[in-house]
Amino acid sequence: MQRKVFQLLVDNTSGVLSRISGLFSRRGYNIESITAGVTADPKYTRITIVTSGDDEILDQIEKQVAKLVDVRDIKVLEPANSVYRELALIKVRVSADKRQEIIAIAETDNFRAKIIDVCKEAMIVELTGNQDKIDTFISLLDGYEILELARTGIAGLGRGIDNVTYLP
Repeated sequence: MQRKVFQLLVDNTSGVLSRISGLFSRRGYNIESITAGVTADPKYTRITIVTSGDDEILDQIEKQVAKLVDVRDIKVLEPANSVYRELALIKVRVSADKRQEIIAIAETDNFRAKIIDVCKEAMIVELTGNQDKIDTFISLLDGYEILELARTGIAGLGRGIDNVTYLP
């Protein structure tokens, strides 16, 4: 099993995300992560999809997604030529005497996380980075109770200007 990150430029119309996710559902393909947002041109939406499968399945996904009416462009974001980021909000149960331990982990140069909320029994940490960075941070919280966790999924762009798609 391999993972691929697909970046789609699609028409910004109602139901476009539903049609794309429906294709995955009908075919039994797995979506590990999906993010969508309007681009600099409000006529288009950028969708980033992370999926996995063998080479044949991943090629089939790319071909079938490219055939959808709303899809204007599809690219595979290769790790060596792309930048991926994800946002995580992590609510941790922590007593006042243990807060400094969480703050120390969050503020290390490896993570540069922010404490965005503190209350009597818990705190919320905001962290951005690649999936490995977020997974590592979460593993360091072993021994603390994670009350809630929200992850955005991957957003990504290709490096440089050679791979930019210009749509009319």
